[in-house]
Amino acid sequence: MSRKPARMYTRVSGHAYVRREYMGGVPGSKITIFDMGTASVDFPVTLSLVAKEACQVRHNALEAARIFANRYLVKGVGRKNFYLKIRLYPHHVLRENKLATGAGADRVSSGMRHAFGRAVGTAARVKSGQRMLSVGVEPDNVEQAKEALRRASYKLPTPCWIVIDKGEELVAA
Repeated sequence: MSRKPARMYTRVSGHAYVRREYMGGVPGSKITIFDMGTASVDFPVTLSLVAKEACQVRHNALEAARIFANRYLVKGVGRKNFYLKIRLYPHHVLRENKLATGAGADRVSSGMRHAFGRAVGTAARVKSGQRMLSVGVEPDNVEQAKEALRRASYKLPTPCWIVIDKGEELVAA
């Protein structure tokens, strides 16, 4: 059975389903690292990717955005010249009512009877205006950081904008 498209889980509806101690078989998150680059340095400029709309971001979309931004920053500014932080954690467990298809499927599946579904993945619930990714860089690397965040936003299910959190006077000069 194939995985359903991500657009089926993008909208936030109902209460969050997060109590893992009561459910078995929740797949692990694909996000491997939440902090990349040099965390010990306090960079003078910090940029953030901000969500325009409320949505749910699946864990594999977050991992894809992280890989995209990290690879661009490593190639553009160097491994030691930035700090990238993923600010979301996928707590919400997504469920799917699997239906069998093909020959003999009518004897196997029960349709919508007891259609609670089983856990197929996790997602992070994002509010409008919430920061999803943040990048700290030197003032001369701001354009590469903006481009990395812009490219990472292509992997996320909501329109985004880039906000300069810290160091506006350094960038404008």
